[in-house]
Amino acid sequence: MIRRCLWLACAVLLLLSTASSAQSISARVESPVDRETGDVFDDLETTTRSAERALTYGPRDTRAADSEGMRPFGANLFTGGFRSVRAAGLNPTYQVMPGDQITIRAWGALELDRVLPVDAQGNIFIPQVGPVFVQGMTASALNREVEQAIGEVFTDNVSVYTNLQGVQPVAVFVTGFVRQPGRYAGTPSDSVLNFLDQAGGIDPASGSFRRIEVLRQGQRIASVDLYRFLLNGHLPTLQFEEGDTILVAQQGAMVSVSGEVAASHRYELSGTQERADALLRWVSLNPGVSHALYSGTRDSGPFAQYLNLADLRRQDLRAGDELVFTRDQRDPTILVQVEGRFHGPSRFTIPRDAQLLELLDSIPVDPRLADVHSISIKRQSVARRQRESLEESLRRLETTYLGASSATVVEADIRVKEAELIQDFVARARELEPNGRLVVAEGGRIRNVGLQDGDIITIPERSDSIFVSGEVVVPQAMVYRDGQRVRDYIDRAGGLTRRADRNNILLARQSGEVVDAANAQLRPGDEILVLPAVPVKNLELAKTLAEIIFQIAVTSRVALDL
Repeated sequence: MIRRCLWLACAVLLLLSTASSAQSISARVESPVDRETGDVFDDLETTTRSAERALTYGPRDTRAADSEGMRPFGANLFTGGFRSVRAAGLNPTYQVMPGDQITIRAWGALELDRVLPVDAQGNIFIPQVGPVFVQGMTASALNREVEQAIGEVFTDNVSVYTNLQGVQPVAVFVTGFVRQPGRYAGTPSDSVLNFLDQAGGIDPASGSFRRIEVLRQGQRIASVDLYRFLLNGHLPTLQFEEGDTILVAQQGAMVSVSGEVAASHRYELSGTQERADALLRWVSLNPGVSHALYSGTRDSGPFAQYLNLADLRRQDLRAGDELVFTRDQRDPTILVQVEGRFHGPSRFTIPRDAQLLELLDSIPVDPRLADVHSISIKRQSVARRQRESLEESLRRLETTYLGASSATVVEADIRVKEAELIQDFVARARELEPNGRLVVAEGGRIRNVGLQDGDIITIPERSDSIFVSGEVVVPQAMVYRDGQRVRDYIDRAGGLTRRADRNNILLARQSGEVVDAANAQLRPGDEILVLPAVPVKNLELAKTLAEIIFQIAVTSRVALDL
């Protein structure tokens, strides 16, 4: 009992604290009575976002990954794809080496069809001709050299064809910051990537993708920057020799890049520092990116700056810096859609400060077919707030009644039944989607509200029917008859069911407005919505459920029963 009292006391203090903080936030938000509901919602969201931004060095980016968990740019390069399939043939600049096999065919004055090896001196020995030096020649020059040598002995009626058939394999050392340093076999025309892939690839935690050297007898013969290969397909063309060494340097200064990019990576700088403009050559930004949160540490301590792209490109980046890109630029235009009964296009690009009546003046309609006095707007921000409000009501319902204690066995049985009822009701309520309808029709006039990006303006068709739904025997649509009351249409639909709440019948207008049927005049196109009664004995629970059922009916035009 003591624990329960302490728990209740803590809960009361928590509720009081929450209410106090909510009141202080609300007190700072101005909400003039003559402004639209959607605009008030937007102002509240804007105020909240502004308050959050004041506590940070720029926009909060929920997609930004932890820099420690980012992989280096190019880490997925070495997955076995370069060593699994050897290229067919040789590159055009390949030079003949000792050990290569050359096919020579001659006909006419000399009949010859032989495969001749290149010896250690770089010669091939052609029968009846003698040795011919071919080392260092390209495949295209080889045929001319052999034909000339044969032509010096057989001056007339000789045709010659040569082909570099096979090459001598070479063994190349791969060392430095790779996964498996060692000596690997290949052909002289294989690429650096082939040997690196055989060594397991560059170690992503410590190896450099930008500083790779090819050494021959201790001298550098080529430098490789894999960033240029990844983005531009550029790779030096080399001819490896026996005993060459591929050396991967230690990883250089790294900068983390995340946010509105194709993929979050850590990028290696070309030196200890580098202009951001040079780094951005390798980064694929998403369309519309305008700013970046630039942070890091210098001798004076940590820093953070929120810069547009032009200013960012002039900054010097160093090891440990972070860049979080974002789209933070308001488009001067917005896109709205029109649905219903009208003529012309259904989508309009308009200025951001455009008003509803300005747009409606440019849309041709036939007043005999379109109900221009029942225009409404479906707005995304209103739908979000309706969803949040419904979710809060459902959470409050679960918290209040599902965790309540019971004093007797009978009361416990009642609580169990009520809990099952509530859980089923909450599950079905969460599946409903609020319509986000903003009512702009008032007293036969349309209020001139500001439009927002994504708004859908509904111009309904004139209707001569009445739809009866909810807790009636046969929900159906009927022809409107002047002078008939709500009760008459319900009777024509078979009357109320046993679950109906006779005191809770609503009228849903074509304009999106929902009113009490007892205090409103029936119009063509209205929907009569009969809400269900709440079958629980707990008066407080019944009241809460009735409020939520009414809330669902207004936002979704659904009479959700229990």
